[in-house]
Amino acid sequence: MRISARELLGQLLDARSFVSWDRPPSTPVASARYREELREAELAAGTDEAVLTGEGLLRGRRVAVIACEFGFLAGSIGVAAAERIVSAVERATELALPLVVSPTSGGTRMQEGTVAFVQMVKIAGAVAEHKAAGHPYLVYLRDPTMGGVFASWGSLGHITFAEPGALIGFLGPRVYKALYGADFPEGVQTAENLYRNGVIDGVVPVSVFRRIAYRALSVFSGAVRPDPVVARELSRPPAPAVGFSRASPEEVWRSVLISRRPDRPGIRELLRHVTHRVPLSGTGQGEADRTVVHALARFRGRGCVVFGHDRSRQSAENTMGPAALREARRSMALARELRLPLVLVIDTLGASLSREAEERGLAPEIARCLADLVTLDTPTVSVLLGQGTGGGALALLPADRVLAATNAWLAPLPPEGASAIVHRDTAHAAEMAAAQGIRADALHRDGIVDRLVAEYPDAADEPHEFAHRMVTAIAVELAELADTDPEKLRARRSVRYRRLGLVDGP
Repeated sequence: MRISARELLGQLLDARSFVSWDRPPSTPVASARYREELREAELAAGTDEAVLTGEGLLRGRRVAVIACEFGFLAGSIGVAAAERIVSAVERATELALPLVVSPTSGGTRMQEGTVAFVQMVKIAGAVAEHKAAGHPYLVYLRDPTMGGVFASWGSLGHITFAEPGALIGFLGPRVYKALYGADFPEGVQTAENLYRNGVIDGVVPVSVFRRIAYRALSVFSGAVRPDPVVARELSRPPAPAVGFSRASPEEVWRSVLISRRPDRPGIRELLRHVTHRVPLSGTGQGEADRTVVHALARFRGRGCVVFGHDRSRQSAENTMGPAALREARRSMALARELRLPLVLVIDTLGASLSREAEERGLAPEIARCLADLVTLDTPTVSVLLGQGTGGGALALLPADRVLAATNAWLAPLPPEGASAIVHRDTAHAAEMAAAQGIRADALHRDGIVDRLVAEYPDAADEPHEFAHRMVTAIAVELAELADTDPEKLRARRSVRYRRLGLVDGP
């Protein structure tokens, strides 16, 4: 059975906290038949329009809400419903409230024709203004969400989840059959299929979405919870400059082998040591790459967007493709819109070398990631966690601060590939790794890495302790970058990468 708007609000919000913002809808100039349909719809649904708006508390946090009522003319949106939605969005923006919306609708109200159809433009515009002001916009799609509603305010969420089994799509199955004389392919327009294909972030019941929304809003709020570990680290005097002797080829090669251990802790181990985790999925545009992880989280009390390579999902046959980089750019856009810091984790054996990757724009996506990162106006921290091979690693590098595990490395090719180019064999891989200065200590010496995070002696032998140290190090860097003027961030970043590789700087 479908969840009504009032049932949805009752399950989403704290008990008795909902306060309606709705005014009686304006009566459209319409036929007697349509006016009668509206009266019948009101009696059937128990609401005066296809949408309810207002505010309430979500686990004590004040939020604005919009919920569709499918029982009122299939949740269709006409002029009066659209005006109610836009007024609520504008009020939420004025009050600086996060907005949680739950569409369920057959789409545009056919009784009102084209004028109803174009209402989606002003709804989308109001949502865009709300997001541009830096306020969160969370979407929970219910069964069904179709047509112009899905193609406008139903698809603009910072995060988007859906009800299990929900029918979600652009063209309704009944309309498709009437137009084309055949059934729409089975299983395409389902919440689960859209999740698998990277259109939405997950499929959960309302009770779980309530918890997800609370966690997301805790991250989005920007409020910082003091952490004694971070405070202690910040109070310590700066460590003395470290002098490096050049490592032997054998020592560098040992680090390369250590970085490739299958039991080495990766991004998922780091996320087990943070709070308020909200996993995200896909680009939101029909692509998903399971070799990467995308999430919201708090690092020692400080909310941020997290994106990185997932070593547990990579293999020689399954490497990151263009979709992974488009997901990375989604994380950058999310950080920019919500004015949140961005944490990037590099741990990849390389990007996909395939016809598909070339044809779908792998190289241009690397370039766009680099351009987006160096111009991003929020604090950024990049973490070289393990292997850092090629452009897929470089795409996540240019941050305000770069950390590296002591056995991590960064190179244009794996050492075997560099050896094949220079020596026409792979036997000189260790020699090439040392000569190219790929290991974390050399990267630190050359100004590419700012801080080394120790392994004692190998992160795989102490996964929990290492993950704890790395998360603390990230949190300290985020604290030091906090409250820095965006223009200063961009200027410092520009100078930093402009000087790389130059002895005396330009």
